Amino acid sequence: GLDKEYTGTFFIGGTTPSYDLETEANYEFDTSHISEELIRETAKSFEGKIKQVPPVYSAVKINGKRAYLSARKKESVDIPAREVFIHEFELMEAGVPETKFRISCSKGTYIRTLANDFGKALKSGAYLQSLRRTRIGEYHVDNAISIQEFEGFLNRLPEK
Repeated sequence: GLDKEYTGTFFIGGTTPSYDLETEANYEFDTSHISEELIRETAKSFEGKIKQVPPVYSAVKINGKRAYLSARKKESVDIPAREVFIHEFELMEAGVPETKFRISCSKGTYIRTLANDFGKALKSGAYLQSLRRTRIGEYHVDNAISIQEFEGFLNRLPEK
């Protein structure tokens, strides 16, 4: 139930059914009208309270069944919109076809859906090309230890 922070890349000018690289691109869009200024203005428009529909390729349960199970069988899936909060939508690089971001958001936010909605707002298309969770609540990746450090810690524990 904690807020999260992510970094990643949106690919602008195409879409995929899953809104990320889990599925192949299904459409290409013109991007000649998209400027850095438009990308930055569009990102600002997503800050605050927004409604989003989780992707059909998600673990959301609809009538007791995971949505992705129906989506993979090409069955129709109707997922209701939900309210989420985008605290910050920072652009590290605003370009076409790749835009790099840092997003701080509430629980339940689907960054894949945000990518798709971002593409629509640009009057084009977009999907999530890469994603890394950098924070959950007060736990930040900068304060994490490496796997090797953790293994060393385990090896120093007394045997029972």
